Amino acid sequence: MKKFAFATLALAILPSLALAQAAGSWLIQGGVTQITPHVSSGTLSAPAPPNTTVDVSGDTKPTLQITYIIDDHFALAVPLGTGFKHKLYGNGAIQGVGQIGTVTALPASLFFQYRFGEAQARFRPYAMFGMNYVMFKDAAGSAALNGLNPINPSTGTGLKIDSQFTVSTGLGMSYKLDDKWFVDLSYAKTMLKTTTTLSTGQSIHTTLDPSMVSLGVGMKF
Repeated sequence: MKKFAFATLALAILPSLALAQAAGSWLIQGGVTQITPHVSSGTLSAPAPPNTTVDVSGDTKPTLQITYIIDDHFALAVPLGTGFKHKLYGNGAIQGVGQIGTVTALPASLFFQYRFGEAQARFRPYAMFGMNYVMFKDAAGSAALNGLNPINPSTGTGLKIDSQFTVSTGLGMSYKLDDKWFVDLSYAKTMLKTTTTLSTGQSIHTTLDPSMVSLGVGMKF
């Protein structure tokens, strides 16, 4: 009878222990992230040919992510990386001139996740909302830009792209391989507008609105 009572008590306690292990857990994952801008470009201010616009390439890089499980449903995630290098291309009136510059985007982000389902479920989809500071660095013009710019200085045309605070929304899914290991896939869209200013004083406003796809494998601690 005592053994039966002890077993019953243990079975009653185990679910609460499982939930306690879920809350307060740390998840660390490594993988790859692809950033794809969806560009809507303004026109370069004078002196420039009318309808001088730009396009921006995407980039894929290895990334890390650290996630803290607050409770059965809420989590905080911080993606980490060394930055994404994007190529700038002429468009509109200068379409076909090729690459006119490069820039590295380094986003600092914090994502709030709401995870659906039970804490111990093998498959858990989630919705997320992120706050970001996107820093643009190492912007440089190319020889093609120097040749196009009617007021190109002797040192070449430089670029400065304004860093911005912005927000993201997205969806993801996590699949538990065992008690420690998991696979994670997520998609997010960021609302991002910025201004590029040439060293000659010309400027152009650009909507980038990049999408982000991340695939990673991680471990729970």
